[in-house]
Amino acid sequence: MKFKKPELKSAKKITTESLNSWNKRMALLHAVQGIAVLILSKAVAWPITTSYLTLDTLATKGAGKPVLASASRTLFNVNLGYFVAAFFFMSAIAHAIIATKYRKTYEADLKKGVNKARWIEYGVSASTMMVAIALLSGINDLSSLIMIFVLDLIMNLMGLVMETHNQGAKKVNWLTYWIGCLAGIVPWIVFGIYVAGATVNGSGIPTFVYFIYGSMFIFFNSFAINMYLQYTKKGKWANYLYGERAYMILSLVAKTALAWQVFIGTLRP
Repeated sequence: MKFKKPELKSAKKITTESLNSWNKRMALLHAVQGIAVLILSKAVAWPITTSYLTLDTLATKGAGKPVLASASRTLFNVNLGYFVAAFFFMSAIAHAIIATKYRKTYEADLKKGVNKARWIEYGVSASTMMVAIALLSGINDLSSLIMIFVLDLIMNLMGLVMETHNQGAKKVNWLTYWIGCLAGIVPWIVFGIYVAGATVNGSGIPTFVYFIYGSMFIFFNSFAINMYLQYTKKGKWANYLYGERAYMILSLVAKTALAWQVFIGTLRP
């Protein structure tokens, strides 16, 4: 009597239909966490300042000539809880639109190896996350925050250019990838300078901020690694849809990690 070998269950295939379900779940998970942050967080006002040169009247009288000095003033305050909740809601709205009104275009683009909506959403939400990290680092000058936001925006838009220019190409052009990496690493160098300054000249920064640096640096680099694996078609990443799902997971985990670390460090009642 012959016995049939049991058939191994194959891994569930990733399809545009399954990704649509993922987008719906991502929209819900991001929205729920955004609401939770708003409900549970205490109000923490963070000053946004501007720096400028002004005439130092005392030094001018003593020197007998005009002496300029740097000064700063607070422009307005931001509620850090609202700020953290904002990047959750940005992602929730993006995933909801992709799963509904934008679905046909989204699925058509996936077949070409492109997801324009992803990079636009990341350009706004991830850049907002970087501004939150900057505030925790002691960077509250409006001009500096704008530059950090725009550098991270450029990094993500380079991802969009990378996918757009390489769709259907036989040989991958990595120029925009490396430009994006350059733009993305600069804010982290700035954070490092501020941390060094706080350590040498002050009492340092809270321990939880170091954990934020470590976890967020790993997650932000994971996005670049995911793209590299997609374009080199390593293993499961040969299927563009596998990389697309990986982006979704990385986005959710990164936002969740940052939000609740900030909550534990500064926002809990």
